[in-house]
Amino acid sequence: MAKALEPAVNVNEVSRISSGTVIKGDISSPNDIRIDGSFEGKINSKGRVVVGDRAVISGDIICDNVDFWGRMTGSLYVKDTLSLKEGCKVNGDLHIKRLVVELGAQFNGNCKMLADGEFDKLAGTVSSDKSTTPVKPVSTGTQVEA
Repeated sequence: MAKALEPAVNVNEVSRISSGTVIKGDISSPNDIRIDGSFEGKINSKGRVVVGDRAVISGDIICDNVDFWGRMTGSLYVKDTLSLKEGCKVNGDLHIKRLVVELGAQFNGNCKMLADGEFDKLAGTVSSDKSTTPVKPVSTGTQVEA
């Protein structure tokens, strides 16, 4: 039986926020995003979001898939799979279809497993919300504590 192949990702179509970079605002992208710096606001991606181990995020992430190693205060809205990696710290609510949690990952909040079709309705509501959830400021080099 043939194994399903994941589509190849063109490295030039991946948006990247490098370590040491601080961004405040909203990001909307049809492509994958990798975050290794600090971000405050809302991230909306039609692809995969990778949050590196040095990343600090305050706000919401809305996307298809997430691989998460960093720190975050905010909600995650994931159409397919959220992978919480060893050493990550998430303080907020999860709205997801599938969840993978490695030993050593930390999550504090509520988790809602989404049914087929539920993501599009929920993501549309969150994406159209012009106000971001108030969050306490964080800086790189510090851990986010609840």
